[in-house]
Amino acid sequence: MAERERSHTRPRGAVFVPRVQVMSADDVRRAITRMAHEIAERNRGLHDVVLVGLQTGGVAIARRLAETLAEVEGADVPVGTLDVAFYRDDIGLRPVLPEATTDITTDLTGANVVLVDDVLFTGRTIRAALNALGEYGRAQVVELAVMVDRGHRELPIRPDYVGKNLPTNREEMVDVSDEGVSLGELVTR
Repeated sequence: MAERERSHTRPRGAVFVPRVQVMSADDVRRAITRMAHEIAERNRGLHDVVLVGLQTGGVAIARRLAETLAEVEGADVPVGTLDVAFYRDDIGLRPVLPEATTDITTDLTGANVVLVDDVLFTGRTIRAALNALGEYGRAQVVELAVMVDRGHRELPIRPDYVGKNLPTNREEMVDVSDEGVSLGELVTR
């Protein structure tokens, strides 16, 4: 969960305290490169591929995937951002952040959309994203790319591209950043 989300989520003002780093910055870079190759391969190129990063953690990963795809395939891939706060089934329990906006300028009708997020946990954010995407056109196919799949699914959602499968207990927190992926907990200040 991004730092600005943490500051607004119960326990309010909690700070992420890392216990162990499970992926270094180089590991994250390699995972992004691998996922970019997999996206290009599965879609037989990048024609009609659109990356949509989920606010807030998936946006940076989507942009890094687009940069890597441009280097590897020599093609620019459109990148949009999607805020699913108003589509969630737990609205009111999670923060609505004014800086987390939706910006999808490409018509998604007929596109191969790759939703991108940092951590896949219960699947509820992805369900909300699927509902929200319908407002931007009827995609040909929707795929899911996540840096970390930590398990504990509450809905039948499975990622197509995964940086790392990381079994966790429900109380642990996963933090994804440019410096790597850390496992830890939230501690109230």
